[in-house]
Amino acid sequence: MSAPILIVGLGNPGPRYAATRHNIGHMVLDALAEEIGASFKASGKAQADVIEGRLGGYGADSVRVVFAKPTTYMNVSGTPVQKLKAFYGADELVVVHDDIDLPFDTVRLKRGGGEGGHNGLKDISRCLGTKDYLRVRAGVGRPAGRMEVSDHVLAPFTAEERQTLPLLIDDTAQATLKLVLNGLTQAQQEVHAKADRK
Repeated sequence: MSAPILIVGLGNPGPRYAATRHNIGHMVLDALAEEIGASFKASGKAQADVIEGRLGGYGADSVRVVFAKPTTYMNVSGTPVQKLKAFYGADELVVVHDDIDLPFDTVRLKRGGGEGGHNGLKDISRCLGTKDYLRVRAGVGRPAGRMEVSDHVLAPFTAEERQTLPLLIDDTAQATLKLVLNGLTQAQQEVHAKADRK
């Protein structure tokens, strides 16, 4: 049986953080779960909620995936990701996360590179001993004025942002599916071209 692709959506646990910018990774995975008609269940192998499933057709044409939402705080996301990757024997890791270096409502795909000060990514890179994994970056914009970055990402979206947030979540979810099913190069061409037309 082929190794699954591990798709991780980053966020913080609990209702206090559920609607914040830092939790868009969780929101996107919830949208993907709804799309395939599955529900998250607590993993017995790591501090995470998981779904095991398939994408893109049936049988040999489909791709095995594991969706995972760590239930730890963001800055210690690495340990559950490391444990899940080892348990499932996942060759490929995709991390869905918020990105302040992208304007709100922008989606970008990449492999490796820096973490841009993102504590969740930093901890994953530290625990895995590599930065060589795929990232789905959902733009949440930079803080206004002198607001601290931490205050910005831990704050809820503005009323204006909330009007288009469902579109951003859907765009990010669809970008994740394209990445998994079509590979990085083709997915980048499609997703980045769409973003450039906005």
